[in-house]
Formats: sequence, structure tokens, C-alpha cells
Amino acid sequence: MNPFNQPDALTQEQWIWLAKITGAVSGSAVSLAYMLPKGKREAAVRFAVGLICGMIFGGAAGVKIAEQLTLSNSLGQAELMLMGSAAASFAAWTALGFFKRFTDRLKNQVGGSVRQEGERDEG
Repeated sequence: MNPFNQPDALTQEQWIWLAKITGAVSGSAVSLAYMLPKGKREAAVRFAVGLICGMIFGGAAGVKIAEQLTLSNSLGQAELMLMGSAAASFAAWTALGFFKRFTDRLKNQVGGSVRQEGERDEG
């Protein structure tokens, strides 16, 4: 027990989990601000996807980014986790968001050309 009767500091494992959660939430929030959702449902789904991907892939992403930028010796485990979780979270929905908008645009183009051909056949 410490002399100030305060609870002991967080353990290394708790810091890593805190960093992972903080990174995932931050990455999700930034991705929502970067590409605004069309509604509440889309915002909730995007936030959840970012959070889950940040929690799952945060460690691997942090290690890979640190290796690529030669930062492995300069950063602690919690910093790697924070960086990786934020990057994985942001990248997850940013990539999915672009893919969704691309497929929506493609559906509209294909749907429009099918309607135009059908209109020509009727006339």
C-alpha cells in the first residue's frame, strides 16, 4: 500500500487494455468525422465496426507500423497498442465506407442502365 492510501497504480496489462480501448474509440470517432455517416444507424454500425477492429487488430497493427517506421525501440507497449488500435479502427471503417459508397454508386449506374434499356423496349 502506498503512503497516501490511494489505490495502487494500474498494472502494465491494465495500461495496455486501456490504451487499446482508447485507441479503438479514438479511431472510430475520427473515421466518423472524416466521412460523415448518412444516419444514426450507419453511425452506430461504423462506430461498432471500428471499435471491434481496433480491439482485435490493434496489437498487430501497432507492431507493423512501428516496424515500418523503425519506432519499435522508441515506444512502449501501451503506446504501440494505442497507435495500432487507432489506426486499425480508422482504417477499418474508412476502407469499408469507401467500398460501400463505391458499391452504392455501382448499383445506381447498373440499375439506371437496366431501366433505360427496359424503357427503350417498351417504346
